[in-house]
Parts: sequence; C-alpha cells; structure tokens
Amino acid sequence: MARTIVITGASDGIGAASARQLHEAGERVVIVGRNPDKTRRIADELGVERHIADFADLAQVRALADALLESCPRIDVLANNAGGIFAERTATVDGFEQTFQVNHLAGFLLTNLLRDRLIESGASVIQTSSEASRTMARFDIDDLQAQRRYSAGTAYGNGKLENILFTRELHRRYGDAGINAVVFHPGVIGSGFGGTARGPVRWFYSSRLTAPLLDSNEVGGSRLTWLALGKPGVDWEPGAYYVRNRVARTNRRADDPLLAKRLWDESAEMVGLG
Repeated sequence: MARTIVITGASDGIGAASARQLHEAGERVVIVGRNPDKTRRIADELGVERHIADFADLAQVRALADALLESCPRIDVLANNAGGIFAERTATVDGFEQTFQVNHLAGFLLTNLLRDRLIESGASVIQTSSEASRTMARFDIDDLQAQRRYSAGTAYGNGKLENILFTRELHRRYGDAGINAVVFHPGVIGSGFGGTARGPVRWFYSSRLTAPLLDSNEVGGSRLTWLALGKPGVDWEPGAYYVRNRVARTNRRADDPLLAKRLWDESAEMVGLG
C-alpha cells in the first residue's frame, strides 16, 4: 500500500524533484508550497494533493496542519524541506526574524501540531539542512532573532544548525514513541535558491563560473527520496545527519544536548506550545 509523504517547499527545487521521484515510486505525495501558481503546476503535473502555506505567517502553518490532519489519516513521512535565505533582516507578521521563522520555527510548529498523527503512523520526519550549518553558522542561543548582529549567510547557517538541533531533540523526546527523525544536506544545488541573497552567496549560485560545482535538483532531490523510501534503523540511523547518503560530522554545537533542549523550549514558548 502506498504511503503518504508530505513535502514542504515542494513547488520547485529539490522538493519538486523528490515529489516527482516519490510519485514515480508509487507513493502518495502531498505537496506544500508558498507560491500558488508553481504549486498548482507541480500538483497538476503529478495529479496529487496540494496545499498553499507561506511559512513567514504562522497562522498559515496552523491552517496547513489542520488541513493535513483532515485529509491524511496517516502521515508516513513529513519532509520539512521549506527554507530560504534573505538579504535583509526582516520581521514577519508574527514578529520573528524571517530567516529563523522560515527555516526553523515554522517547521518546528508544523511538526508539533502533527505530532500525534506522526506517532500513530510511526512516521519519519526528515529535515533539509545544509553544510552551511558548519561553515556559515555563528549561533547565539541568546540572539535567535539576530537583533545584535545580522548577515544573510550567518542567519541561514544558524537556521540550518537549528534544523539539526531540532532533529536531535525530536529524536530524543519522541524516538521511543515511534517518530524517526533524520536530517540531511542535499548538496550544493544549482537552483534559484540564492536569488534572494546578495554578495558572494548570490554570485556563487548564479555565476556560470561556479555552475560545474553545483548538483542538479534531481540529485539533491534523490537524497531526500532515499531517506523517504528508506527504513529507519536499517537504511539510515535516526537522529543522524547525512551527507551524500552517509552519516557525516557537522558543527560541533549540533552535538550539545543542552543546547538542543533549550532551542526546543524557547521555540515552543515562541509559538505558544505547552
């Protein structure tokens, strides 16, 4: 029987590529995107269910959770793939720094709102992180909103480190209850990802000189697909961070359980979870 796989950030890039691969493999794919036109095109191409949600608005995340609980009696895989990098420090309608909210807080909220369904389903929760968690993060748990210091790259790197910390704390809290959490780096992908950044990041992702260094969306998507199709504890290790389908080392701070717990607790307070 086909499993239900929910992918956020699935209107383009590696999310759309993985959605195509998983659909071809016979799974029931549910795609979530921010852009209505792009999301509709992918959904219509595959003939699958779609939902629109802008992760810069937590009310939309809550509405998304309600809609998924209504339409999905099981959720076998939740792929928290939505994310982005933003040139300027901007506050969302919820009052949080945009990079932090889109890359971490919204996915944290969605996962927790779906938590009981995920436990019932014995689900895998897959986070899309990045090697930026190691190379670009300057993480300060006392400055999650980047009020003291902001740069687009640092904020993005911090968000990707938060993805790993969240995964490890999710595994610690709910691994025994049936949730299998894992996090991965899809590769340096040749997509429109860097278009909202400035300076070296934008140049790297858009220059013809660097194009040979970039993986395709299909390659990056295949790494998400491999985890989604794999069996936790057999094909991959819950709680681990993967690069090129292998367990990898990352920022040493990702191994700090007290930091992971504090990030969880502060995130839960921000979004009003008990």
